[in-house]
Amino acid sequence: MTRPITAGVDGTEESLAALAWAGREAVRRGLPLRVVHAWRFHAYDAEGAPDRDTQRRWVTDGVAEAVRSVGERHPELAVSVDLVEGHAVESLTAAAADAELLVLGSRGHGAVVGFLLGSVGRQVIAEAARPVVLVRAGEASTAEAAGREVVVGQQGDPEDSAAALRFAFETAAARGATVRAVRAWTLPPVFAYSPGSLKLLDDAGGLEPYERQALSAALEPWRERFPEVPVAEHVELGSAGQVLLSATGTAQLMVVGRRSRRTAVGARIGSVAHGVLHHASCPVAVVPHD
Repeated sequence: MTRPITAGVDGTEESLAALAWAGREAVRRGLPLRVVHAWRFHAYDAEGAPDRDTQRRWVTDGVAEAVRSVGERHPELAVSVDLVEGHAVESLTAAAADAELLVLGSRGHGAVVGFLLGSVGRQVIAEAARPVVLVRAGEASTAEAAGREVVVGQQGDPEDSAAALRFAFETAAARGATVRAVRAWTLPPVFAYSPGSLKLLDDAGGLEPYERQALSAALEPWRERFPEVPVAEHVELGSAGQVLLSATGTAQLMVVGRRSRRTAVGARIGSVAHGVLHHASCPVAVVPHD
């Protein structure tokens, strides 16, 4: 089954930026574009108030205008539109399940403040079974110019970041871009050392060489699968969020992972993804993994 690139649209400037980004990505990947708008009927206790059909027509006309602009820019692109009556979070989460990726808009005020992640976006990212990309209002296509990198965070063992690395390499291959793989590390507390861990560190030649070897091992299968994609390896001492954000100056897209397991308080985005989403100066893709 061919999964579409899906964009959530609500008529705001933010969602229109997301729609434009989704259209460009669909063309790059040779995939169809699906536009989803979740709406709810508002009953007004007043004479002459618009009924359900009238409100739906207003919604239809507004979405059609947004889609028309995408069709004019990309006449070869297959576009479908779904108007879903229901709660936005539930509708968009369901739409993400059938998508290659879901694209949403998010307000932002430049590189310092970053994204202002609303409740809908936060819940959809936490619940979605597929990657979700957040695009800020006014995001220009010039940010995707040749030479800009797809930056991806890698942590833990190779399987821990496999989903994020796959997404980053697929995206870079479609764009002719470089993947910059970032692994942050910190000094472990004294009680974390054990004879086994000390031997691993000795064999690697120390902490930083060990981290570099771990990153190279995680990247090896993706280098083999995507030999045409240039790769830059970035290992730095510091917190994962800070190290990733320091690399956004060269990024056209930031890719981070999110554990899909639910906790006692429900699904969560995770501290690294949360920090990047609020402060990155480029679109951010959040990729769920087990």
